[in-house]
Amino acid sequence: MTVDTEPDFLSQADPYRRELLAHCYRMLGSVHDAEDLVQETMLRAWRGYEKFEGRSSLRTWLYRIATTQCLTALESRGRRPLPTGLGGPSDTGGRPLEKRDEVPWLEPMPSDDEDPATIVTSRESMRLAFVAALQHLPARQRAVLILRDVLAWRAAEVADLLDTTTAAVNSALQRARAQLDEVAPTPEDVVEPATEDKRRLLARYVAAFERKNVEEIVALLAEDAVWEMPPFTTWFQGPEQVARHLSGQCPGGPGDFRFVTTEANGEPALGMYLRADDGVFRPFTLQTFTVRDGRYSHVVSFFDHRLFDTFGLPETL
Repeated sequence: MTVDTEPDFLSQADPYRRELLAHCYRMLGSVHDAEDLVQETMLRAWRGYEKFEGRSSLRTWLYRIATTQCLTALESRGRRPLPTGLGGPSDTGGRPLEKRDEVPWLEPMPSDDEDPATIVTSRESMRLAFVAALQHLPARQRAVLILRDVLAWRAAEVADLLDTTTAAVNSALQRARAQLDEVAPTPEDVVEPATEDKRRLLARYVAAFERKNVEEIVALLAEDAVWEMPPFTTWFQGPEQVARHLSGQCPGGPGDFRFVTTEANGEPALGMYLRADDGVFRPFTLQTFTVRDGRYSHVVSFFDHRLFDTFGLPETL
């Protein structure tokens, strides 16, 4: 690319950066990997811009490059599960939590109300539960489903990108939808509660946890609520099991926690800080929540402290 064409490319391509990040995140399940792949996509597009003949829109061309890069990356990477994707729930039973740091766990993604991706795709396609469900699909099926059902590409366009036939794309889509139906959340699980209701529920949760009042915390959970904590493979279902975990295995007591509110994957989230021996509150876990019928049906506590920087949360309180 010449110096003269660089500003032209940047001005046209940069508006698509955020939605490309969302696309790569859906494919890879990692906001950090997605950021790297978007950078690689932009670099490859910049290098090839002079040969771009305009036979498709620039947006379509960028998506083609990004999808190809994601598929290449997935050839050498395993899927990114949550603990619920590895086995059944546990009974606390006083046993220590099992931890696997070597597993490439699914990551949450910061929400952005001004993200162009929220305009061209539905918010449901960014839900953590949906992205987790995508991880059950083989890479090419994952790409087909995202391109067809999320981005509304025509089957012929997807076939051209994947160098296959329209019939093969339609077959892959059918298989992907069938498998997703087995693991994806049901429509009633993704009904968007009123913003004020979410705020009140979160305020009650924070107040209860600051007092470390386990009874009040679990009263905010649905009867079949799931509580999981990557990189710990152990996860719990139901208020009784969660209460046992919080009482017997969760550190800290009244006054030992502080919180900063944020949002992940279009859902409420909290940066949770635990008081250290020197009295400083340091990152403990990033918690994300799914709300159903006025209670939390799914709580995921991510113990990857890199996420605090990703979400723009302070290092200490």
